[in-house]
Amino acid sequence: MFLPIFPLAQIIPAPPAQQQLIIDPEVPLPENELDLPPQPSSSLLKTLTVPQQVRVLPGQLDSIPVFNSNSPEVVQTEGILLSTFGPEGKQVPSAHLNFPFKGRFDIFAHHIAKAKNRQETRTLFQGIIVHNPNSEPVTLNVLQGATYLTRPDALFVDLPSYLENRFGTVFAGPGSRITSDVLRGYRQSILPAAIEIPANESRMLMNLPIPVGNVTPSSNGRSTLMRMSSSNSVYVASLAMFAPTTPEGIEQYPTLEQWENILNTKGLAGPRDLAPTPRGENPLQKIYGRVAGVAEGSQWEAKITDNSRTDYLTIPKRGESFSYALSTTDTGTFGTGQVQSAKMLARYPDTAYFAHGNYGIQYNLTFPLYNKSRESQSVSIKMQTPIKANTESGGLMFYDPPENRIFFRGTVRVMFNDDTGKTLTRYIHIVQRRGQQGEPLVNVNMKPGERRLVQVDFLYPPDATPPQVLTVRSSN
Repeated sequence: MFLPIFPLAQIIPAPPAQQQLIIDPEVPLPENELDLPPQPSSSLLKTLTVPQQVRVLPGQLDSIPVFNSNSPEVVQTEGILLSTFGPEGKQVPSAHLNFPFKGRFDIFAHHIAKAKNRQETRTLFQGIIVHNPNSEPVTLNVLQGATYLTRPDALFVDLPSYLENRFGTVFAGPGSRITSDVLRGYRQSILPAAIEIPANESRMLMNLPIPVGNVTPSSNGRSTLMRMSSSNSVYVASLAMFAPTTPEGIEQYPTLEQWENILNTKGLAGPRDLAPTPRGENPLQKIYGRVAGVAEGSQWEAKITDNSRTDYLTIPKRGESFSYALSTTDTGTFGTGQVQSAKMLARYPDTAYFAHGNYGIQYNLTFPLYNKSRESQSVSIKMQTPIKANTESGGLMFYDPPENRIFFRGTVRVMFNDDTGKTLTRYIHIVQRRGQQGEPLVNVNMKPGERRLVQVDFLYPPDATPPQVLTVRSSN
């Protein structure tokens, strides 16, 4: 279920090509927690096991293709990040996956620029180019979308674990911010509402910098998420280029022609990330790899009931709970055996076999709660980040207190009728560390025989680490 499109508050649009680019010196900040000092060993932390059942999440991903550009994450050489163009006429044919998009599709991208010294502070640009291979014009619509830098748009600020986010002003990191915007149906004004692409021509959908500033060492990242619709087939490519300069050394925005030169003559950008562990192998430390390709699935929609023959979900007995796993991988199913990672329809050989993490994918989950008991019961639904496990151990394990490392930061929308019958919609920004039990997203008091509908939906944010669970609990 998508919300209608609402305009986001006006921000400065991207400057036209060849406009001078000015980057002020900035204080270097860590791009994410990977740059922070190492945390204490988890073996020193106290664990707590909470007895409860973990159930398979009903539903499945839809078939909408997702252009997923996340490798290399740190970009230090120019080139192709991801191209679905055909290989014909390209100097490096293997860099092009030959996958056209038509109708609905998504674009997700996340890349980081780093500079160790002043010689490396030249601004990195990311361009997304779209080509119309047809003999008639194509209309490309941006239904919803947002793109943000870490600095200055969405710093990794320290936030409480639970904050109301009614107006979308609470976020930590660009992944948190883009998913909050798209969840609300926004299209950021820096992105075009529509582009008309003439026959056999290309146009730039995005042409934006990832500046690192002049104070080093430093890093900066850009996260982008767009929901698209095309009137006919198109090819898409995500490209990296260092800012062109004038003879005086002044940085410029790249032109369409300069981007087309990158597309036609360059190979894959670098340095390459670690290749994934070959399928079928199970070493002690498995490498998933970063994603660069076309994944299948934009949304996971499910009505969560007792079974396929009922239209309700019986609430737990008093003092008991059960959970549904979210964004599971093949090493973290909690004994359900369910792997939710989106499959890849096209990929580069040194990148992930699945879109692990399901970044940017919307989970739209409906809980038709039913109190079968003869007593009134207080029921809560909460998001939790238990310690990852692949077997059923009679419950979920948590740390007490949780680890310092943040595993989830993003906005969750909850829609339900409160105890007075009033329909409420709440947006809650959640920050959870590994092993954190979390706080209720919603509490309802249910009379005997009462039914209550609760809807929970969110886009799984970049900068998060799966898996999480949604837990339904009846209080003692």
